[in-house]
Amino acid sequence: QVQLVESGGGSVQPGGSLLLSCAASGFPFPLYIMNWYRQAPGNEREWVSSISTDSTTNYLDSVKGRFTISRDNAKNLVYLQMNSLKPEDTGMYYCNTVWRMQNYWGQGTQVTVSP
Repeated sequence: QVQLVESGGGSVQPGGSLLLSCAASGFPFPLYIMNWYRQAPGNEREWVSSISTDSTTNYLDSVKGRFTISRDNAKNLVYLQMNSLKPEDTGMYYCNTVWRMQNYWGQGTQVTVSP
């Protein structure tokens, strides 16, 4: 079955950095777009970034220039390097893919940015 397992979250001060990882299994990873979403308390889940099968990337405007998504198809991993973090980046971060017309989510990893 499809499994997505995120890791790398934590608590940092504004301006800090974190590297999130997502380990994928149960589907042909290199053939599918991978996404990162986040959800802050009281807010809806929002899309943050995507990486296509040819490593074309897209970003939410508020994270452009600060976040970088990448993938390692040999290891079935997708990453989100987050730099210059701001308090408004706080939230649970989720890895996502759509396979056979079904959405799959990981359990999430918490990112907290505070002084």
